[in-house]
Amino acid sequence: MRNIKLIITYDGTEFHGWQRQPGLRTVQQVLEDAIEQLTTVRPNANATSRTDAGVHAQGQVINFFTDAVYPTHVFLKALNATLPHDLRVLSAEEMTESFHSTLDAQRKRYCYKIDNAAIASPFLRRYAWHVYHPLDINAMNRAGQALIGTHDFRSFETNWPNRASSVRTISRLETTREGDAVSIEVEADGFLYNMVRAIAGTLVVVGTRRKPESFVAAALKAQSRSEAGPTAPPQGLTLIRIWFE
Repeated sequence: MRNIKLIITYDGTEFHGWQRQPGLRTVQQVLEDAIEQLTTVRPNANATSRTDAGVHAQGQVINFFTDAVYPTHVFLKALNATLPHDLRVLSAEEMTESFHSTLDAQRKRYCYKIDNAAIASPFLRRYAWHVYHPLDINAMNRAGQALIGTHDFRSFETNWPNRASSVRTISRLETTREGDAVSIEVEADGFLYNMVRAIAGTLVVVGTRRKPESFVAAALKAQSRSEAGPTAPPQGLTLIRIWFE
């Protein structure tokens, strides 16, 4: 059996998340349909991150096993000829049998986009959260420093507990602005369910001055989801990049 690694990108607007669900259009289901059409055998595609409904990806990594003998460039060309326009394969590579896109990931980067204009842009509605109150990104950056490092992030996890441990290590958290576009980038060794969206919602509460900068550190210490800010809507979130050993 060959182990094929794909890097894929998708607009998550019309997908009900990554994971296959009966009767719903998901990234996994659409991708596996295309691979089956090419190889005649339905694969089980593993993804590094199980993105939620409405969440996008620029660099999602998946792997699947196949007996098909096609060169990897044929997988790339043939799958893109079959897939819908909101899902594309960026690269295809044959890996060792031991490679697993979920278990071998070491670090991930997400970006959360905010449209901070007074009037929402119709061109950003699928890819950003409209927050019309002016955001103080300096305050957001100062407050966000409390989250950098290794912590128990259960205050930023929906329906805790979803994993055996809610301890994660954030190596980078930065808020930037370009005109009315505000971006929150987060890098970590792993993420909990809705963790980035909860961090974004909490930082926005500080950025709009509804809470002091100390609110973020206090929420982290409280170990309770109710003590942090709201969960930001999904359309602003994009999986940017994944690192492996």
